[in-house]
Amino acid sequence: MQGWASARLLLTAPLFGALAACGFQPLMLWPLTLIGLAGMMALVARAQRTTGAALAGWLWGVGHFTLGNNWIATAFTYQAKMPPWLGWIAVFLLSLYLALWPALAAAGAWRLTACRALTRPAAFVAAIAGCWIVSEWLRGWVFTGFPWNPVGVAALGPFGRAGLAQVLPWTGTYALSGLVVLLSGAWWLAWQQRQIQSSGARVRAAALAVMPVAAMLLPQLTAPRAPGTLAFTLVQPGIRQEDLDDPTQFEAQYRKTAAQSPALHPGQRRLVLWPESGVPDYLSDGYPPYFYYETTFSNDPRLARARLGRTIGPGGLLLTGSVDLVMQGDIAIAARNVVTVLDEQGTIRAKYAKAHLVPYGEYLPMRSWLQPLGLSRLVAGTLDYWPGPGPQTTDLGPWGKAGMQICYEIVFSGAVVDPAHRPDYIFNPSVDGWFGGWGPPQHLAQARLRAIEEGLPVLRSTTNGISAVIDADGLVTGSLPRPVAGRIDGMVPPPHAATLFARLGNVLALGWAAVLLVAAMLVLRRRPG
Repeated sequence: MQGWASARLLLTAPLFGALAACGFQPLMLWPLTLIGLAGMMALVARAQRTTGAALAGWLWGVGHFTLGNNWIATAFTYQAKMPPWLGWIAVFLLSLYLALWPALAAAGAWRLTACRALTRPAAFVAAIAGCWIVSEWLRGWVFTGFPWNPVGVAALGPFGRAGLAQVLPWTGTYALSGLVVLLSGAWWLAWQQRQIQSSGARVRAAALAVMPVAAMLLPQLTAPRAPGTLAFTLVQPGIRQEDLDDPTQFEAQYRKTAAQSPALHPGQRRLVLWPESGVPDYLSDGYPPYFYYETTFSNDPRLARARLGRTIGPGGLLLTGSVDLVMQGDIAIAARNVVTVLDEQGTIRAKYAKAHLVPYGEYLPMRSWLQPLGLSRLVAGTLDYWPGPGPQTTDLGPWGKAGMQICYEIVFSGAVVDPAHRPDYIFNPSVDGWFGGWGPPQHLAQARLRAIEEGLPVLRSTTNGISAVIDADGLVTGSLPRPVAGRIDGMVPPPHAATLFARLGNVLALGWAAVLLVAAMLVLRRRPG
């Protein structure tokens, strides 16, 4: 009998985890997320000891993260130095680590309820929701963090509706995940009520079953707002990932991006937004001449900058992804992934360097050990990227105050804005062509969470989709799908006043975790009956 129980756990826990991942983009089947989480609770509640609860949570996490992060495997198909099959091994190995966090939440909830999950199920649901908030918060920063796909993202509605994610200004993303766990627990509690043969139990079961549906289908409660006053042109050049790092195509790629950028109203003040890797030229002065010989236009960065100024025209200000080098004498020892801001004269007005770098993408951890084994970064080149200082607000004068988050940085809840110098908008350039059909819509969804949390519009320009304009309520007001080339013109949506989350950050989410854990303890102390 014990062997059958173990086999059932091995089979059902990963299945429930995979079901929960189906609520994320692009599938957006949120009922499966609730079922998957409720199934995990049923398995954890029946555990005989803390280790059994942790095992159930860990197996659930393996299935959950393997399916949800399948887009990582696609990245290996663009790297000639590593075989594509290695991508799926990488996804699975990463999942073995990420699964430790739901295991921690499961073990913590089981322990806090002192093996009374079945006799005090409401306390268990509150405990696991509180522990889940803490575990996702830890996942967001331990070992540099990988907060991709918090379960709260399943509560996000389609482009024109934020859904339950409208509560983010008062909860933060991690507490929204705790709320989704609570709603899943309502379904588990409804299932538990079926064992009680009374009309009251049937009424309670019906109410518990309906409540999550009503919450997840919450209509949009914010009214349409007046448009902003700053014009923008957001460009998606439609460059295939296979071609992005081919030097023979750099000039053609530049011309393709530039062709989407002319002003509709010459002389109008506007932002021109190009994606990460938008400019192949080295734009900074001071490198040895042979570095400039490798670029597409000129061995003089002044000429490259002047061409950019002519491209955007009078009144334009270009924000584009580019690369800077870190020099030691005449030797390049590292690179920085930057946004460079240039005016119509080709003058560099500001720069921002990416702070949250992607392990194995932009740098190779433990290089001295792994490189001799033949492992390399997924991004072309031998130089590791170095991180920048973190969130900054750049005052661009008439073009507003810009916050910048390059690519993956946008997924870090509470770490995208300098709270002491609040921006008017966030620019999020990216290269999403690495990540197949699942990665780009998931990335966009998490950018929408940041917009709602912070009360700030987010402008996303990508090389190959999905580019989008997101207002401060998390609604997508314009987008360009994969893999088309195109542009979006409009006015930058206005920001909201600083939200409660913008003022408190993840202290707010941890406060909600404390409330849930205290509630669980109070329910446990209450006498039954």
